[in-house]
Amino acid sequence: MADVVVLSKTIVRPDGSDSERVKIHLTPWDLFFLRSEYPQRGLLFPKPDPETDIISQLKSSFPRTEHEETASFLVDCDSSGVTFIHASAQTVSVSDVLEPVNGIVPEFLNRFFPANGVKSCQGVSESLIAFQVTELKDGVFIGFGYNHMIADGSSFWSFFNTWSEICSTGVDRNKKFPPLLLRGWFLDGIDYPIRVPISETVPPPSSPVASSSLLQEKVFRFTSRNISELKSKANGEVSSNDRKISSLQAVSAHMWRSIIRNSDLNPEEVVYCKLLMDMRRRLNPPLEKECFGNVVGFATATTTAGEMLSNGLGWAALQINKTVGSQTDEGFRVFAENWVKEPKIPNHVAVSNSVIVASSPWFNVYGNDFGWGKPIAVRAGPGNTSDGKLIVYPGIEEGNIEIQTCLSSHVLEKLSTDAEFLKHACLV
Repeated sequence: MADVVVLSKTIVRPDGSDSERVKIHLTPWDLFFLRSEYPQRGLLFPKPDPETDIISQLKSSFPRTEHEETASFLVDCDSSGVTFIHASAQTVSVSDVLEPVNGIVPEFLNRFFPANGVKSCQGVSESLIAFQVTELKDGVFIGFGYNHMIADGSSFWSFFNTWSEICSTGVDRNKKFPPLLLRGWFLDGIDYPIRVPISETVPPPSSPVASSSLLQEKVFRFTSRNISELKSKANGEVSSNDRKISSLQAVSAHMWRSIIRNSDLNPEEVVYCKLLMDMRRRLNPPLEKECFGNVVGFATATTTAGEMLSNGLGWAALQINKTVGSQTDEGFRVFAENWVKEPKIPNHVAVSNSVIVASSPWFNVYGNDFGWGKPIAVRAGPGNTSDGKLIVYPGIEEGNIEIQTCLSSHVLEKLSTDAEFLKHACLV
């Protein structure tokens, strides 16, 4: 096991803010994640110049970016700060992360993240955002976790992009960066704050859908050529009226079919493909795409294992396409209106025989240059890990997609040697 030593743990607070203190009430879509663990992501960087004091640089630039804290079921912008951990893992090299044994994401990577096991409902006492900078033998890993009730991937990567820009350009006190565009809206006809029964607010049971000891992770890469081939194949298998299948829908369908094919399910078993979607531009009126907050919808395609495998890639992609298209402003609001009448907070988003597609290949992951070079890899950390979880990133080469794939070990092993799957994908 890698020897990870925590050198310091501090709270970094914003510079003396003269902005008005604001309280933002949480919506049904925020509260839906009350029992979820903090999502965690991390970037791997080459080793900076020895004369670069990266910790001081990161800390001094961060206060100009951070603006949020919370209490209970509202976001209270009270400048309470965020957790910042400085750690060292001098026995770990960049190659240990990029070229792990058998391609399996190494367990030691979990120790590079700052919010393992923290649930969103613990946000009243835990920092809503936490960072850990781990110095490796020949690189640096910056891991972060955030409360899913106050942010989604879209808003958080935008936040991270701003931090890296401030850090790389220097802490110029006279330079003004745009403030976070906070969500200042709520639904007509829904009173707030929303009252949630105490029974729904307690921490969830510790047992996940599948025992984490039986799960393993690998990262698969789809080149721009692979993606183009899959998109062309999927659209070629459906009618001319349905030829609107996107690249991500085609790739997701290929993953879904391949996982089901290697899962040894009975033909009548129901299977699901859930996609987490950014709903900002689908609302009426639409929200600004830079709006900071949690505006995520779930598009769920449902079929049986037998029906899935008796049809081709185009059919599977079309099921995803249709459910994505069904995510509308009206449906989003109806869900909220019904939910507040009887709030139910799930213990887990995942259900048996489900594939969950999260994150996005359009996030600006590799543009985060803190002043010592761009990232050379991105990885997901512990948090909401489940059998069938697919974390999608852009590839380091433009046009590529990489998917960190979490599956039961026996399914992942079969998938890794599936010739049909590997026609369009390769192990990173």
